[in-house]
Amino acid sequence: MTGYLGSYATLGLLLLAGIGFLAVAFAANRVLRPARPADPPGKRASYECGIDPVGGDWAQMQIRYYVYAYLYVLFAVEAVFLFPWAVVFDRPGFGLVTVVEMAIFVAVLALGLLYAWRRKILTWT
Repeated sequence: MTGYLGSYATLGLLLLAGIGFLAVAFAANRVLRPARPADPPGKRASYECGIDPVGGDWAQMQIRYYVYAYLYVLFAVEAVFLFPWAVVFDRPGFGLVTVVEMAIFVAVLALGLLYAWRRKILTWT
């Protein structure tokens, strides 16, 4: 197919073929699977080291663990972008603009670190 709408027609046919394949796969799964027997009692109960579960399954988490995860992501993102930048920094074509861009990036990450430090999140007490 050529012309302006040719690539859209190809994309549409590919999309229809994908949807058709999924429909056939789900229908075959429903027809060919064995009958599902009823669950025996206790099958869906939680199992921990052979001890019968006691109490409910709902537990509350403290928010500080999410803050530690946020800080980890903050430093991981910084490392992911700083190391490749440092490798190609001395190549021709990378000048003052590149240094300014990375300084802005590091400054934004430093604001996150400053926030964590001011809120005393980084203390282990």
